[in-house]
Parts: sequence; structure tokens; C-alpha cells
Amino acid sequence: MRVRSTTVLAVKKDGSVAMAADGQVTFGNTVMKGNAKKVRKIYDGKIIVGFAGATADAFTLFEKFEAKVKEYKADITRAAVELAKDWRTDRMLRRLEAMLLVADKEKILLISGTGDVVEPEEGVIGIGSGANYAYSAALAYLDSSNLTAGEIALRSLKIAAKVCIYTNDNFVLEEINA
Repeated sequence: MRVRSTTVLAVKKDGSVAMAADGQVTFGNTVMKGNAKKVRKIYDGKIIVGFAGATADAFTLFEKFEAKVKEYKADITRAAVELAKDWRTDRMLRRLEAMLLVADKEKILLISGTGDVVEPEEGVIGIGSGANYAYSAALAYLDSSNLTAGEIALRSLKIAAKVCIYTNDNFVLEEINA
């Protein structure tokens, strides 16, 4: 699934994790809103969730993931796998068009409707139309800087916003620090 119309990036570095997203909401080729909040903390601030895709679908998945996190006592891997299974097999959920990034201080995961649960090996992953631009920038910053995870996420999103027409520069950043 190729999700357009946003950029969400997660970065893990030096025991900290940051997730940032732009605020643009588009409908076709029209910008409808510029300050949406697509990244949030859950579970008493111990987990960050970001989403891209159809807004109602993303909120549905967000709520389902939050319920799984509570059920599995903050084990995001187990919660992600169980959500992916439900998403893949449930008739209603199967139609949802969105993707999630989830992170705690230990790991970052991408969850998709095709049943994928992916943990990046580099400590960086993105979703949305500008994800590849932000991802590439983040990899470069990781290798060559003393920047924090949050600084890398924001600088990388700035680059994506300059290149991707579906990404603006109104960013929301959430962090879990070591």
C-alpha cells in the first residue's frame, strides 16, 4: 500500500526515540488543513504512535492498537502482531487504508494492513508520501552527526517538506528520552 498525503518519521538514537509528523491533510489536490496532529503518546507517555492514510481509518487502527497495548501490558511487539493479524483477517478492518508507526524506548515498528510488522535495522523508519526523503536524510544525519533523535527527526522532515508536495512544515514531535 502506498500512502500519500503525509510524512511520519521515527528515529532511535542513544537510548532515545523520537517520532515526528507534518500537519498537512489533503483531499485530492487540495490542502484542507495544515495543523493535524498525527503523532501521539499513549500508555502514560511510554509509547508513541504515528499514522498515515485515511484519517478515520487511522484513528480506528490507533484505538485498536491502544487496546492491544493495554491487553498485552505495553509489549508493543505482541500488540503489533495481534493488531496485524486482526487487520488482515477481519472483514471490516481489512478495508482500512492507513499505516501505523509505533515506538517505545526499546524499538520502533511499522504495522501495515498487509500483515507486516517491521522493525528497522537502522533505527529509522518512515511512512507516507515523503517518507523516503525523510528516511534518507535521517540515515545521513545518524551517520554523521551529534544530533539527538528529535533533532534528526525534525531536520529530516524539513527536507521532506521541501521536496514532497503532500508534506508541510508544521511539525509535531514526540520523544521518549533515555
